[in-house]
Amino acid sequence: MTLKSVSIRIEKEMLKKIGYIADYEGRSVNSHILVLIRENIKSFESENGEIDGNIRPEVNVKLSRK
Repeated sequence: MTLKSVSIRIEKEMLKKIGYIADYEGRSVNSHILVLIRENIKSFESENGEIDGNIRPEVNVKLSRK
């Protein structure tokens, strides 16, 4: 598995809260965010079908409703 690094902008208060939850769960913030991402992918795939391993945004990503 190849690991990639991603930077995100997050409000200070939200970071404090996610840090609190991560600590409560016995995880680092990074590990907790990975858990949340995995849960989100699992939920999405259970509702919409498995996402192809060769993701092509023009095929696999629906346009935003915004």
